[in-house]
Amino acid sequence: MGALGVYDVLRRPIVTEKSSALMAEGKYAFEVAKSANKFQIKRSVETAFKVTVIDVHVINMHGKTKRVGRGLATTPSWKKAIVTLKEGDAIELFQGV
Repeated sequence: MGALGVYDVLRRPIVTEKSSALMAEGKYAFEVAKSANKFQIKRSVETAFKVTVIDVHVINMHGKTKRVGRGLATTPSWKKAIVTLKEGDAIELFQGV
C-alpha cells in the first residue's frame, strides 16, 4: 500500500459537545485513516492547517452492534485522533462552532 497523502489521513473533523469543550484546552478531534500512525497525523495537521502540533492521542473506536429488523448488524470501526496544539495556535475550521 502506498504512502498516505495529507487529505487521505484526515477524514473529517469531529464536532460534538465533548470535542467543543476540548477546544478550550487547544485540543481538536479528527476521524483519521485506520492505517495512519501518530507521525502521519501530526504531519498532516501541521501541513493542512499551518499550526504546530505538540501531542497526538489515537483511539480505535470499535463498531457497535445494532438491531436491524430481526437481525443484527455491526457499524464499522474507525480511528479517532485528538491533537494538542501549541499555545496560541488555533484551527480556523472549528471557530464559531
